[in-house]
Amino acid sequence: MINRVLIRIKVLQVLYAYCQNGTSNPKTAENDLLFSLQKSYDLYHYLLWLIVELTRVYDRILDNRKHKYRPTEEDLHPNMRLADNRFARQLEKNEALTAYVNEYKLTWMDDEDFLKALLDRILASDTYAAYVGNPENTYAVDRAFWRDIFRHLISDDETMDEYLEDRNIFWNDDVEIVESFVLKTVRHFNEVEGEKQALLPMFKDVDDRLFAIRLLRQSIDSAPAYRERIDKHVKNWESERVALMDMLIMQLAVTELLAFPSIPVNVTLNEYIDMAKYYSTPKSSVFINGILDSVVDELKGEGLLLKP
Repeated sequence: MINRVLIRIKVLQVLYAYCQNGTSNPKTAENDLLFSLQKSYDLYHYLLWLIVELTRVYDRILDNRKHKYRPTEEDLHPNMRLADNRFARQLEKNEALTAYVNEYKLTWMDDEDFLKALLDRILASDTYAAYVGNPENTYAVDRAFWRDIFRHLISDDETMDEYLEDRNIFWNDDVEIVESFVLKTVRHFNEVEGEKQALLPMFKDVDDRLFAIRLLRQSIDSAPAYRERIDKHVKNWESERVALMDMLIMQLAVTELLAFPSIPVNVTLNEYIDMAKYYSTPKSSVFINGILDSVVDELKGEGLLLKP
C-alpha cells in the first residue's frame, strides 16, 4: 500500500527533523521513519473502518426512531438499503481489518457527533438518493455506492481533512495518497471472498521497505559528500543561504540517483521537483531543477551515472 511517492515524502520529513533536532543517531531516525510509515498504514485501516462506523451509527439512529414515544410510519418501516448494505457488512466482518483495528485500537467513536454530521451529509446527497432509488439491489450496487460516497464526498470534504490532521500529526501529508488506496481496495472487493477478502499489504514487497531505509541512511551517511557536490553548482548563491528544505530535497535526489540505478533518472528528478513545489518556496522547483540537471551531467561525465 505504501508506495514510493509516500516513502520519499516520509524520508524527507524525517531527514528534516533529524537536521533540525541536531541528533547524531541515524538509528533513531530510521526508527522514526518506520513508525511514521506504520502510521500511514493505520490511516488506511482507519478510513476503511469509517464505513463500518457510519453504518453502525445509522443502525442506532434507526433503532432510536423505532422506539420513540410516537414513532411515525417511516420510523417504524424505514428504507433499509443503507443499513443492509452488503459491502459495509462484509467490511465489518473482514478478518484482516477487524484484527488490525482491534490490535491498534483504532476507533471513530470518540467523535460520534462528527460521524453523525458526516452521515447527515451522506443522506442528503444525490448519491444516496440515486442509491435508494435504484431498482437494482445487488452487492455491486452496494459497493459502488460506498466507492462513490468516498470519492465524491469523503475525499473532498475539508472537515474530514481537518479532523484527520488534528487526530494524528503523522497524517498531515498522507490523506490524499492513502485515500486513493482505500478507493483501490473498495474497487477490488468481491462478494465471493466474504470475510477472507485480502487488504493491501503495508509494502508491495520487501524492496520498498529496504528502499525507504536505504534512502534515509545513505542520505545521512553521505550528506557531506553530496552537499559538496551540490555546492559546486549553486551559482551566484552561497550554499549556506540555500533553504534547508531545498538542500535536503536535492540531497535525497542525489542519494536516489546514486544508490538506486534501476530507477530512471527522469523519474527521480520529477519526483523531487514535485516535492519542492509542495514543501518549499514557489521558486524552489525551478532552482532545484537547474541544480539537479547540472549534477546529473557531472555524474554522467564521471561515469557514476550510467542509466538513461
